Amino acid sequence: MTQTWHDLLFAHWPVDAAVLREKIPPGFELDTFAAQAWVAVVPFQMANVTPRGVPALPWVSEFPELNVRTYVRVADTPGVYFFSLDAGNPLAVGAARTLAHLPYYTAQMKIDREDGWIRYHSRRTSSGAPPAEFAARYRPVGDPEPPSEGTLEYFLTERYCLYSAAKDGRTYRCEIAHAPWPLQPAKATTRRNTMTRQLGFDVPDGEPLLHYADYQEVVAWMLHLV
Repeated sequence: MTQTWHDLLFAHWPVDAAVLREKIPPGFELDTFAAQAWVAVVPFQMANVTPRGVPALPWVSEFPELNVRTYVRVADTPGVYFFSLDAGNPLAVGAARTLAHLPYYTAQMKIDREDGWIRYHSRRTSSGAPPAEFAARYRPVGDPEPPSEGTLEYFLTERYCLYSAAKDGRTYRCEIAHAPWPLQPAKATTRRNTMTRQLGFDVPDGEPLLHYADYQEVVAWMLHLV
């Protein structure tokens, strides 16, 4: 399927590896950079979400999304593991939970632009789900540049598959493809962020590592069993 990601912010915090290791499924290896584990909150706008060859429908194929993620290896292949994914489209949430074994939740979400800033607000509304809210504004503050291999930025962003675990314990991988990330340094002001409380902790005090990407076209393949 195709996807286009707009106005994306990577907000990364260093987290104790022992804490995160307890939160990932058995058989997943927590991936670290210089022995440091990371958790990210990633808000953005999805568009053009549709199977290849099928026209995109604005009321189905375009919606805000906000995910909480860390980094893992399965069978020595690096990828992304999502603790949660909030989306403003109930149809997309239902399909992803059923077909991709991903922890999607519905949310009330709003994105605005003002004086060069992107204002983003999300409040989870799924019945019975752990509460989660994110309210911030962010903007780029430098020129776009792809990350260099071997750097922390490359480790955090240049990942070309995601992993999910089904209720029966089976592990699935979804391969994705896109151009190298056109990362820009970013600035953000956060009013509220409770996205990691579902994991039993708040993000650490101090400024996160911030990167912005204006636009990314993505192709994703069907899940396959690992």
